[in-house]
Amino acid sequence: MIDNDPDRSAETQVLALAVGAPMPVRYVHAAEPGVANARNAGVAASRGAFIAFLDDDEIAPPGWLQALIETQQRFAADAVFGPVRARLPEGPLEHRDYLSGFFARTGPDQAQLIADGPGCGDSLVRKAALPHPTHPFSSTRNVIGGEDDLLFAGMRAAGARFAWAPEAWVWEVPEPSRLTLDYTLRRAFTFGQGPCSQAAARGGLHWALVPPWMLVGLAQALIHGVAALAGLATGSPRRAFALDRAAQGLGKILWFPPFKIGFYGQVALAASRPEAPKGAPHGRHRPLDPGAGEELRPRQPEAPARAS
Repeated sequence: MIDNDPDRSAETQVLALAVGAPMPVRYVHAAEPGVANARNAGVAASRGAFIAFLDDDEIAPPGWLQALIETQQRFAADAVFGPVRARLPEGPLEHRDYLSGFFARTGPDQAQLIADGPGCGDSLVRKAALPHPTHPFSSTRNVIGGEDDLLFAGMRAAGARFAWAPEAWVWEVPEPSRLTLDYTLRRAFTFGQGPCSQAAARGGLHWALVPPWMLVGLAQALIHGVAALAGLATGSPRRAFALDRAAQGLGKILWFPPFKIGFYGQVALAASRPEAPKGAPHGRHRPLDPGAGEELRPRQPEAPARAS
């Protein structure tokens, strides 16, 4: 287990859990905070040919890992991904349908090859396919998130094979503080910034992509903003979906400092710096807006990719 707290706050608990655990448990301290740093420490400490990833708010049922392994063997995949089901608290919860979709990841009903990697949470990756054996995740994404999207985009460009395992599902149990529009809309805004931020970071001719994306964002913000206002006026339960899409549109327009915010809402001016992995194209739960697959949100897998 990786402890990403400089003060090693999890060490005592992890060592206690290791006693009598059904499988070997090792404690690894990654002193420098950051999600990419923590993931890199786990990769560096791994000893097997495959690495299975779960997010800290995900719970895997029995058979989860076996389903990932069987799909990997069937398709000789470099990475395999499974569905995420949101487990929300019982009782009254405003915007339940919206939140269920926001914290979930869906895909095809059948195991198959897919075009993109929809995020580390609930995945199995062949270690030899990673672009670096110990530091495959870009440290520039420590605050802003999307380090897994960047990794899988680079692997895809290098010819990696991705597969979908519908039986390898897990629960996601969001923290109560995240079950609010304040949190989800800041995330949606950040996702929307992805296309322009990445085009600008790549520089050169890629700058030509920024104005079209900003126009797309303007259209999104206007159309879905009007829909959101109408929903607010009528009390429609669908208004949260419109607000999410409008926030994504605003992110495409306001993608530059000082509007850059991190994956969890922190100011993240580091997002404007070029990414570390060489040759990785710049630009994670599935877009709520059909056709918004460019967003840095876990995506619903696309149609089966043709093997080349």
